[in-house]
Amino acid sequence: MKNFPTWIQFIPTRVTPYVFLEVWCMSNKRFPLFPLSAHLLPEGRMALRIFEPRYVRMVKEACAENKGFVMCMLNANGDKSVNEHIHRIGTYATVVDFDMLDDGLLGIKVAGSHLVEVEDIHVEHDELRTGICNPIESWNCDLSSQQLAPMDERLKEIFGNYEELASLYDEPKFDCPNWVLNRWLELLPVDGAQKQHFLQQRECTNLLKYLSTLIA
Repeated sequence: MKNFPTWIQFIPTRVTPYVFLEVWCMSNKRFPLFPLSAHLLPEGRMALRIFEPRYVRMVKEACAENKGFVMCMLNANGDKSVNEHIHRIGTYATVVDFDMLDDGLLGIKVAGSHLVEVEDIHVEHDELRTGICNPIESWNCDLSSQQLAPMDERLKEIFGNYEELASLYDEPKFDCPNWVLNRWLELLPVDGAQKQHFLQQRECTNLLKYLSTLIA
């Protein structure tokens, strides 16, 4: 049996709806930032290996205090010295599962809740960055089943071919337009700036057109 750090006991075994609902009342609150080249959007799931001390601390404190952190997209052209390497739209996420991996690292599974806009980034003593985070609305995306096709079917194919991805989701929502579009935007091999462009919009028309040119 693996030995877990004592703080692991604070990680919840499941995510309850009220945890996410509370966050909407947290405007102008400061949260830790976790910038990655991989991208997480609302209702998405991601498995992570945590090894840097600053992020171990982030996960420890988030779990102990029953709160989350913000998954951010990296800006390859941004100046890190002034925190411009972090795109300003991120996803508030919480830890929903964990495991101690064979190599001794902590493995966690996180779930994306909703989009936030990050401002006033500070750098802490161990280089962990935090920012003031304000919730922003997701797209207004009311699509018919005909409009969603063939994106939903192609996404099902990807899930069927990649067990590692499919295993992250207990109940995939292939009939939900927002869920399907968010998963495609996570998976698309385009840079963070392009994805930020779509996330800044309040309706999904342009993303739908863009995806339609790629998925036939």
